[in-house]
Amino acid sequence: MLAETICSAVSAAGLGIAVVTAYRRRFLSAARITAYSLVPVGLVLTGVVEWLTGIVFNPTVWIGFGLLGLAWLILFTTRAVERRSAGGSGKPAKKVKAGASPEAVAPAASKPSLGTAAPTTSRRDQPPAAPADDFSDIEAILKKHGI
Repeated sequence: MLAETICSAVSAAGLGIAVVTAYRRRFLSAARITAYSLVPVGLVLTGVVEWLTGIVFNPTVWIGFGLLGLAWLILFTTRAVERRSAGGSGKPAKKVKAGASPEAVAPAASKPSLGTAAPTTSRRDQPPAAPADDFSDIEAILKKHGI
């Protein structure tokens, strides 16, 4: 009952402001104010205001909202715990492409530094030569940066 009275008073005040605005020859603004002023009365007549006040002042509705919030909290807590225990860091592991090598290649390297190349001649008697400690690629990069 109180909510309906307040909505009616707001509508009456809005209609009064619309009349004053129309008197000042601002008819477009007066039409907009009239439209906004009719909304509260329309809500009262359709029963929306009564339905909303029934929700706001009903304790069982608030218990229901509390239970929904608790369910939401439990669901997201269990998801967070599951992610933490499964991945360690909470992020899924990055997948390596099929042809990709986990080692890196220097950007300005003249030769790939991924490993030793297969010997061009087939020497079955001799083991492959051990890679020499060649730091020329690293020296080139350091010189490029002025170090």
